[in-house]
Amino acid sequence: MSITAFSTAILLASAPADAVMTPPSAAVSTTSAPADAAAPPVSADLPPPAPAADAATIPTSSPPAADQPDQTAIIVTAKPRADPGDPVEAVNEITFSAVQAVDTAFVGPLAMAYKRNIPNPVRSGLRHFLDNLQEPIVFLNYMLQLKPGKAAETLGRFTINSTIGAAGLIDVAKKKPFHLPRHPNGFAFTLGYYGVKPGPFLFLPLIGPTTVRDLFGRWVDLIILPVAVGKPFTDPAYGATTLVFRSLDERAESDDRLRKLKEGSQDHYKALRDDYLRNRQSEIDELHAKKNRPAPQVPAEPPASGAEGASSANPDNAVSPPKEQ
Repeated sequence: MSITAFSTAILLASAPADAVMTPPSAAVSTTSAPADAAAPPVSADLPPPAPAADAATIPTSSPPAADQPDQTAIIVTAKPRADPGDPVEAVNEITFSAVQAVDTAFVGPLAMAYKRNIPNPVRSGLRHFLDNLQEPIVFLNYMLQLKPGKAAETLGRFTINSTIGAAGLIDVAKKKPFHLPRHPNGFAFTLGYYGVKPGPFLFLPLIGPTTVRDLFGRWVDLIILPVAVGKPFTDPAYGATTLVFRSLDERAESDDRLRKLKEGSQDHYKALRDDYLRNRQSEIDELHAKKNRPAPQVPAEPPASGAEGASSANPDNAVSPPKEQ
């Protein structure tokens, strides 16, 4: 035995048993293997699996009943749409309430006291006198509306009442043999006759219900006589006196109609507004209806008692039969 073989035999005899029995590849695989060899590899493209639900985190309360309202629900309520003809209705209602309070406390009782204490012939005479002063304005607007027949009737009324009727205190022209009743007219009628819309509805102190068109027409009517005639129409005392008288007289004469209008409606403001707009439209429609319509063969019967209040609810009844141009 050579020296090399003898050295190798000594080394093998002195080495541990497990080092001799375990191959080098097996020793490497044992030390590099993961701790949990049974777990499958995790792909980098997939999300990690969700952890198991903890029993303590599972809610124990039952779901809300079907009929139980949801406290977090949002309820949307629509605001009532404003009337297209009354875009400033909120402001008008405030003014209307204030005027009604003043009317109940002061104007209404004063107007009724005026009606009780002033004889009817005196009140009618003053009313006819002021109406006669407005006949030139009526004549002018009939001419603007191209109604020469009505303009001639108005001129005849003014001439007759200014002479025979004692400066208009007595309305002689509407009686026999003349048969020339008074027809209201003004620049607002002319604008409406030619198709100008009324515009927004307004309720104003000292004026009451009106529209933008009627307010402008009223202003034009008020400046015609002061500009064309001068005194006394330019005198502030005359203007204030006639304003007070007309306000009291109109309030007294319309008391029954206004009371019926208020009692027969749930919303006093809207009832008054609609009544005014209907009557104004009926007056303008009447101007168009009379244009080419022949005169009736039989005169219309006079309205019965209380017809004024009824006509406000039905504007068709408020239009008088057309007369010959």
